[in-house]
Formats: sequence, C-alpha cells, structure tokens
Amino acid sequence: MSQPKYTREILARLAEVYADTGSALNFGSVYQLLVAVILSAQTNDNQVNKITAGLFPAYGTPEKMAELTLPELEAKIQTCGLYKNKAKNILAMTHILLEKYHGEVPRTREELVALPGVGRKTANVVLSVGFGLPALAVDTHIFRVAHRLGLSAGKTPDAVEADLCALLPEEDWAKAHHWFIWHGRRVCDAKKPKCADCPVSAYCPRLL
Repeated sequence: MSQPKYTREILARLAEVYADTGSALNFGSVYQLLVAVILSAQTNDNQVNKITAGLFPAYGTPEKMAELTLPELEAKIQTCGLYKNKAKNILAMTHILLEKYHGEVPRTREELVALPGVGRKTANVVLSVGFGLPALAVDTHIFRVAHRLGLSAGKTPDAVEADLCALLPEEDWAKAHHWFIWHGRRVCDAKKPKCADCPVSAYCPRLL
C-alpha cells in the first residue's frame, strides 16, 4: 500500500502519548506470559489476571503446571472463554516444553507456532514482550486502529502486521504493539471512539 499522508505524524504522536505503556497482563516469567496470552483469546486481560493470580503462585512453572490433570486445570480457568480447549492446549504445550526444551520457552517464531494453542499473534507477543525481539503482534485493537488511521487496508492480521512493520523501524515494532493496543482501549473504541479526546485526531482520515 502507499504510505498514508500523515504516517510520520501519527506514529510520532502515538509514540509520545503511549511511551510508558506495556503489557496489561501480569506475569513473572516468559512461560507465565505464554500461558497468559493463550488464556487471553476472547477473554479480556483483567479477567485473565484474576485467573492467573490464583494459578501462577502454585503452578507458575512448567514443572508445577504439568502436575495438574486436565479436569483440575479446567476448574482453575473455567471463568475464561473457551476454557476447555485452552486447558488442553496449555497442558500439551507444557509437556512439550519439558520434553523437548528442558522447560524453557523457545525463542523463534517457527518453534513457538508449532506449540499447541500458539498462533502467530501469540508467538509475536512472546517474542516482543517476553524476549524483547522485533515482532509486532496484531490483535483486534491494532487491526481496528490501523484501519481507522489509514495505516493499513489489510484484510487479515498478517497483512496488517506486514503493513505496520513496513512503516516502522524494526526497533520500534515491539513498542508500537503497545501504542496501538492502548490507543484502541483508551480512545479508539470499537463502538464509541472518543474522537474529541484523540491525540491524533488532526491526522485521522475519518475526521479530515
């Protein structure tokens, strides 16, 4: 796609406003981050944090998580959407980490997406937030904001990811993930965007 007219101004303003933001998920290790991101599918981060607050103190390592049976884990995460499938994937993923990676989370996208319950978005979050590697995960907030600001016309998350990565220097990919998410949560709401309070309203194609 051609570069939007105000790309530089939009990205600079988002970088300034959301400079101090980070993941809304609570975690104490890369493994806990991976579990939390798997749980976050179709579940808001506040609910995930409530679940992991009860789960991680006792079962926050692969070794401890592997001690749980499937029904036991299901009971602990049942307030989470799709909890049965997530429990199955978390236990399967955990056993693979123990058997193949000595309990460590792998650091490549190819290895991550081969794990049960891990797609490209989850892998990118783990790479960027967990390991500080250049990756830009696209969730529903980022997909929406990128389209509204004219930064992408991509029909899929992968296409939007490619567009945004082309507009940003590699060292900003991980940070930009948070800029867009927090802008979507705080201002550019799906149903009721707060355009009057938007820090990039002067450059938004919807308002020009």
